[in-house]
Formats: sequence, C-alpha cells, structure tokens
Amino acid sequence: MRDIQKVMAALASPVRREIIALIWDREVAAGEIAAAFSLTKPTISEHLAVLRRAGLVSATAAGTSRRYRARPEGLRGLHAVLESTHKWQSADDIPERLLSDAVTRPVVVAGVDVDCDPAATFRAFVDAELYTRWLGAPVTLVDGRFACTLEWGTQVRGHYDIVHPPELIVMRWDFEDDTVPVPGGEHTAYLRISPRHEAGRGAHVEVHQLVDTAAQAEFMESAWTLVLGRLASGIAAALDLDTAVALRGPRRKRRASA
Repeated sequence: MRDIQKVMAALASPVRREIIALIWDREVAAGEIAAAFSLTKPTISEHLAVLRRAGLVSATAAGTSRRYRARPEGLRGLHAVLESTHKWQSADDIPERLLSDAVTRPVVVAGVDVDCDPAATFRAFVDAELYTRWLGAPVTLVDGRFACTLEWGTQVRGHYDIVHPPELIVMRWDFEDDTVPVPGGEHTAYLRISPRHEAGRGAHVEVHQLVDTAAQAEFMESAWTLVLGRLASGIAAALDLDTAVALRGPRRKRRASA
C-alpha cells in the first residue's frame, strides 16, 4: 500500500503524467525531456526523481547524461485501488433481462503436475489404450463418448463436447453408483493442460468441475483427486508401451468396519 501511495502521489502532477506519456514506449535523454517543457532543467530533474522513487521510470547512464524510460509495470495494482464499487452495480430498468435466465454455481478445482510434456499428457486423455494403462481400469473412447468401470464397480460414462489439443477438453459425464450422495444427471467439467514454465518441463493438469450442492462438491473433490493422482503416478509407464501395466483387481469400495 505504501508503494501505491507513492505512485498516486507521483501521478498527481500533470507534468509528471506528461513525462510518462513522452517516455512510455521509448528511451529519451534527460535534455530532450526538459526541452519538451517550459520549465527549468532542475525542475524537470526533480520530477524525474519523484517518478523514479515511485518506480514509474527507469534511468540508464549515457556518458555524462541519463536516459529515461517509463516502467508500465510500476502501475500494477493501481487499477484495483482506484476501482469504484459502482463498477459492480448493474444498470436498472433493463427489460431484456426478463427474457433470459442465469444461475450462479460453485466449482471444484483440482490440479496436479506431471513430468510429461503437454502434448503427451493430452494424448493420455484421448487415447483409450493410454487412458486404460494409467487409470488401471478399462476405458472405451469412441467418437468422443467414453466409458469406464472402476475396480469397485462404479460405472462412469460421458462425452467430450470440446477437444482442443493440447490444452482443453470440455466434458459431460455421469456414473452409476447408488452408494454416493450425488443425484443422477450429467456433470460438466473443464480439463486444462498447460506447460510448467517455472519447472522448465512437464505439464500442469487442472480440472474445473461444476457442482450444485455441498455433497456433490465433496464427492467431486474425492473423484478428481483420485483420477489426477493416478495420472501423475502412472502416466510415465503408460506412455512406455514396452512396459507391461496391469489393471487393478476388483475390490470393495468401502473397508469393512472394525
């Protein structure tokens, strides 16, 4: 907040705002800046000093003089501070709104990092053989329609509505399992794959799952962390087709009570 106060104080002067506009996208010598204003060179130097202390301009030495350039990144955060609460107030007396419906829904976000590149990671979701290998359960995928039966008997099926390699899959899916508190009906999820820039290699997989109730949200957190956890632990072996990968054996969904 102290930095923002410096920025706001620096921008309070019309002269300093004009200086920033002059050097916004180019480096300009101090003498050229002074020549653009009907002010003394010491006065311009003081304005430049204020802008530098606020982080709005940078300076480089050029012999015995200095050259200045604006730092647009110095304005970050200023918009949020100045934003009026009226921005989020809708205009009233708009009859067209009555012609459509809107609903606000919560979303579950699950993510995982994998050591494979985005293209290979994306392929793991659209190639039935690869999908089967890393999930550990048989997957069918034909013309965008997929189905799978997990080792405890839950049947999952759905459809890829949008497939945009190598970064986005939008799917609608449902399952058959009477023991979980999620009602029947399709559920929409957005699966995004992006490079792990900070790590230099690999991919980040993130799922945004729309839900309607707290019970659905709890279940979807469990479901997607399971799927993404299996992806992270099994994708390397799945992509190596010379490595044998066994399907998971049948088991009960719940442990017996003690």
